[in-house]
Amino acid sequence: MPVCNYCEWVANIVPVEKKDGKVRVCVDYRDLNKASPKDNFPLSHIDVLVDNIARHTLFSFMDGFSGYNQIRMADEDKIKTMFITMWGTFCYRVMPFGLKYAGATYQRAMVTLFHDMMHKEIEVYVDDMIAKSKGEDHIVNLKCLFDRLKKYKLRLNPAKCTFGAKRYADQL
Repeated sequence: MPVCNYCEWVANIVPVEKKDGKVRVCVDYRDLNKASPKDNFPLSHIDVLVDNIARHTLFSFMDGFSGYNQIRMADEDKIKTMFITMWGTFCYRVMPFGLKYAGATYQRAMVTLFHDMMHKEIEVYVDDMIAKSKGEDHIVNLKCLFDRLKKYKLRLNPAKCTFGAKRYADQL
């Protein structure tokens, strides 16, 4: 993170205890969020996603690794992400968590990158992706998805991915 000086927006950091006892450092962007316009880019409706996968029999569930942090901040917006620590004032090069428009920005990026695959081979909800098939073309669908992820240098969190899951009714 670059050190920043003389900025209009500066947020404080707030340590937050996670369920596992570890501490996550969060940045308090409440003031910035109040001053930021709402981004009305639509998120997918969960019921539509469920309907879109219902006719398929084989699934792979994937999660983007630190999803928002894979989106680079525009140069002119980096200065708005400034936060203060005892070691100095810093700003983010990538989109931090805590910004009110982060979800919409990430969804817009995913729709832009995967528009030709969505509602056909895959479904995307922010940083969650589902590759779906009726069985025979699942590997081909995954390869297309992985090629696209690689092209745009997006990473998955392998600890939160499940590959080749079958529809429950087909397992009986």
